[in-house]
Amino acid sequence: MTFPKTPDATTARPASAELWKPVLFRAAVALAFGALTVFWASPSDTGMGLSGGIYLAATGVVLFWGINKTGLVAGTRSAKVLSAAGSVLVGAGAAVMLVPGALAFGTVAAAGLGLAGAAELYLGFAGRGRSVLARDWIASGVIGLGTAAALPFFIGLGPHALLGVTGGGAIIAGVLWILAGLTLRHDARDDSAKAVN
Repeated sequence: MTFPKTPDATTARPASAELWKPVLFRAAVALAFGALTVFWASPSDTGMGLSGGIYLAATGVVLFWGINKTGLVAGTRSAKVLSAAGSVLVGAGAAVMLVPGALAFGTVAAAGLGLAGAAELYLGFAGRGRSVLARDWIASGVIGLGTAAALPFFIGLGPHALLGVTGGGAIIAGVLWILAGLTLRHDARDDSAKAVN
């Protein structure tokens, strides 16, 4: 899903050869959280807040980590949008950890995932033809918005249902990001092998 390999140099810098690292780390965070939600039979409100908060905050931190590696120029609208998405996720993660409960999780996590999803959707459309992550951002944005839209309907069903919806979105996003990360790693290895020859 990562296209094109070389972005238009007039509007963006080429992505770093190490972009695969934050992408794969994001995938690992999402898949670990998704697996936890699948096998956790009866989470408490506190457990839901801690696990969901850690997932949201860790995803936000990974977005910050990847900003300089994406090829986005510092100070541009796209770089600011990606930074804002990371900030929103870290803030939402902290909020659901500090105020555990179904209502808080269902609303705050939905808001965080929705805003971050909208930001990624924007980045995907703005970066089409210029960023190697454009298609991945579009897909991830749709997943985030879908998860955010579904969460409020499960508030009354408690922590297990809320974690299930959030974890389901995380698993889908994790698979997307692991494929993107492995593709980026493969492309980086090919480029370094060509440079040696």
